[in-house]
Formats: sequence, C-alpha cells, structure tokens
Amino acid sequence: MNKTTIELDYPVVVSGIETSVLTIRRPKVADILIGEKKGKSDAEKEIAIFSSLCETSPDIIKELDMSDYKKLQQEYESFLS
Repeated sequence: MNKTTIELDYPVVVSGIETSVLTIRRPKVADILIGEKKGKSDAEKEIAIFSSLCETSPDIIKELDMSDYKKLQQEYESFLS
C-alpha cells in the first residue's frame, strides 16, 4: 500500500482550517534528508518527515493530540517493516 488514511480522534485547527484526517505515504530516502536538514532535535526531524509524508504543514503535525501522533508514528513504522 502506498498511502494510508489516518482518522484523527482529536481534529486540529490551524489558521482557521480544521484537519480531521491525514493521509501518509510511504517514505523515501529524500524524506529522511528533509528531516535531517530541517530538524535540530530528533522530534523536529520527525515532525519535518511526517509533514513531508502527509503533505501538510509542520504546524498541523505539532498540534496533534499525542494519541493521534502515536497513530502517525505507528503507521510510519509499519511502512518500514
């Protein structure tokens, strides 16, 4: 599967726009390089990678409830196995 849709249990609102679903695609080496360039800490790198994979603003990723963020992390890990 090349993409997976994640329904957020806790939708986020950024710039007046509500996001209740994220679609994540399979990662590529280029996405990891984006994370390395944009992030100073491991958390910032991961946010940059997830933002790239979901084709959304890092601000949306930052606003996720931790339970929704965990779902995003699990989906990312599933692509790697």
